[in-house]
Amino acid sequence: MTTLIGLSGSLRRGSFNTSLLRTAATLLPPDATLDIRTLHGIPLYDADFEAGTGIPESVSSLKEAIVAADGLLLATPEYNNGIPGVFKNAIDWLSRPGSDIRRVFGDKPVGLIGASPGGFGTILSQAAWLPVLRVLGARHWSGSRMLVSRAGQVFDESGALRDAKLQEQLQVYLQGFVSHVREVSSVRESRARSQPGSSRTP
Repeated sequence: MTTLIGLSGSLRRGSFNTSLLRTAATLLPPDATLDIRTLHGIPLYDADFEAGTGIPESVSSLKEAIVAADGLLLATPEYNNGIPGVFKNAIDWLSRPGSDIRRVFGDKPVGLIGASPGGFGTILSQAAWLPVLRVLGARHWSGSRMLVSRAGQVFDESGALRDAKLQEQLQVYLQGFVSHVREVSSVRESRARSQPGSSRTP
C-alpha cells in the first residue's frame, strides 16, 4: 500500500484546494491512499515560543504523519503571485528543529497541485515552492502539472470537481506521482537491504 499525505494550504471552509484533494482521494491508483490534512491549529512561528514551550502538538502530529507516509502532496493556493503565508508558516514549523529536516523531508517525494479563481491556476505559487523544497532536501516530482484555473466555475457548491477533463487530468497526474513515489520507495528498500547487518545468516 502506498500512503500519501495531502496537505491543503488554505484555512477556508470552502477551500478549492481542500476540495481538489478530496477529489484526488477518489482518483488514486489501486493500493494507494490519501490522508488529507489542513493547517488548522498551527500557530504563527515564534522562536521564543519554540524555545520556551517546544514544538506544538499540532505540528508534531503532522510531522510524524509526513514521516510515516511514502509521499507528500501539497495543494497550494496562490496569493499575490506567491505562496500563502499560512502555508509557508506551517512548513517553517515542520522544519523545526533543524535537526529534524532530513527526517521529515529528506528525499521525500513531493507533488504540487493547486486551484485558483484566477486564469493562470497556481503556476507562480508552484514555482515559488521549488526553492523551498530544494532547501528542505525533498524530492519534487516534475513529471506533470496540475493547475486548476477559474476554480469557482469547475467546483460545485458541495466542493465536487464537475469538470470531466480536469478529473481526467488529475487522475493522470496522480498515476504519475504515485508511480514516482513507488519507485523511490523501492530504491530505499533496496538500499536498506544492501546495508551491512541488514540480513544475517543463522
